[in-house]
Amino acid sequence: MSETKSCLSRRNFLEFAAVTVILPLAACQTVMRSPGKSAGASASATSDVQAIRSASGLGGLSADPILERAALQQAVYMASAGRMSHTTSWGHSFSSRVRDNEIRGLAAENIAMGRMDLDELFARWMASPPHRRNMLDPKFTRFGLAYAEAANGSAERYWALVLAS
Repeated sequence: MSETKSCLSRRNFLEFAAVTVILPLAACQTVMRSPGKSAGASASATSDVQAIRSASGLGGLSADPILERAALQQAVYMASAGRMSHTTSWGHSFSSRVRDNEIRGLAAENIAMGRMDLDELFARWMASPPHRRNMLDPKFTRFGLAYAEAANGSAERYWALVLAS
């Protein structure tokens, strides 16, 4: 096993869990730095999401704390790993996180990384056909948005948006 991979000891697990608080962990994983600041951003993004959907003739989305928790889990994972991915090194795919968070119905996830504010984040997603399709899917009625800052102290943010019916 390389120096960058190992099973988490109970002590390391507790240290990492104390930093990330709500992020569920499982068995072996890549050893990671603790992420910087993280936050749910659903409340501050609600008007942006409403404007985007309204401009396309769609109803708004309601901020949902369960979806925000799922988004925060993914954002913290990505910030800790220093990479974007829909699947964690712990084997948690998006569908398993949806199931673990008891999210019912259809769901989708958009992720991003960068030093950007909400306006730029949403502009980038709207410029990407798959991300745009998720945001404008009329079946979705709820959303959760969160970010986590890179563990290296930079202003890099890892974003996750979870949408659901």
